[in-house]
Amino acid sequence: MLSPFIINDKNLHLDRYPLAQVNRSLQAWDAADEYLVNHIAQHQLIKPGTRVLIFNDLFGALTVNFTESQLFTVNDSFLSICGIKHNLEQNYLSDDNRSQLTSLDPLPDDIDVILYKNPKSKSLLSDQLLKIKQKYSDNVIFIAADRAKEIHTSTLKQFEKYLGTTKTSLAVKKARLVFAELDNPARYNSPFPTVWPLENTRFSLSNHANVYAREKLDLGARYFIQNLPEIPAGSRVIDLGCGNGVIGLTVLAAQEQAKVQFVDESHMAIASARENIENNLPQVMDNCIFHVNDCLTGFEGGSADVILCNPPFHQQTATTDHIAWQMFNDSFRVLKKGGELRIIGNRQLGYHVKLQRIFGNHKLIATNEKFVTISAIKK
Repeated sequence: MLSPFIINDKNLHLDRYPLAQVNRSLQAWDAADEYLVNHIAQHQLIKPGTRVLIFNDLFGALTVNFTESQLFTVNDSFLSICGIKHNLEQNYLSDDNRSQLTSLDPLPDDIDVILYKNPKSKSLLSDQLLKIKQKYSDNVIFIAADRAKEIHTSTLKQFEKYLGTTKTSLAVKKARLVFAELDNPARYNSPFPTVWPLENTRFSLSNHANVYAREKLDLGARYFIQNLPEIPAGSRVIDLGCGNGVIGLTVLAAQEQAKVQFVDESHMAIASARENIENNLPQVMDNCIFHVNDCLTGFEGGSADVILCNPPFHQQTATTDHIAWQMFNDSFRVLKKGGELRIIGNRQLGYHVKLQRIFGNHKLIATNEKFVTISAIKK
């Protein structure tokens, strides 16, 4: 049983999201959250009515401490958005003063304080810092937080480059704060989304800042594309964890009569996938549906012929296989009888064991020194 998040005389119970995770030892906050909340309280920087903008609060550890203020929370992760809402509700905290924004929404006006949790993606860091500087002036208090080992010299240079004068705190419990003055002129434009040619095709791919493989096709996707199943006309296909949608795009390029649903928990990923179909195969847009979702939650059982998936083995900075388990279990439920789940993964992850347990079968389609492509059929 995890201990509660006790800070500033508040006894809060926070869960990671999604709730049904195999590894329940992973907690929903870290030392950087504690350090930032304690710093705010010590210096009385936030009071009722203060307009606070919070970036990248993973599961609400920051949000739940400032519900008496006017809050704006920015997240790219659908799971983080769900986690914040859940943790507010289970602690009986009002959500009336909060506006939830995605990573693609315009930033609000007249902000007093920005609380910033550094994202894992350095490209998302750059994109968000650029947008902050373009929107706000140096009368805004800006404080970032992260694990000390993640705040490198190169990270501080990004704050200096895009925002202005930057200094750091001492480390506490292996966490550190970053203070930026926002005193630089706004002289940079965001390079995102990036656009690059997809090798051996006539297509170009558009990638927003928080989408993996922003400049070229990654090795896993390249190998998966070489080993995709043949898709008959009219098949209902799901590109699960679609990223920029290159797998679904490849399916549609070969079979324009397929019905493809693109699913990812990242708002930037779904925006990229939509743009890539619109820009490369506009004639098939009516055959496509785009979902920001927690795996296949809410999808009708027995509704898909083929599901294609490259499962992630981490959630933010935590290495975990619960997402793969959920993807495989959801796929079994959503596939029609005789339908196929085809995946790619790193060899050492042992996904064949999970597929055998869930589907009762698996077949090795292809393998090389790094990846395996595996098929499982719903009997």
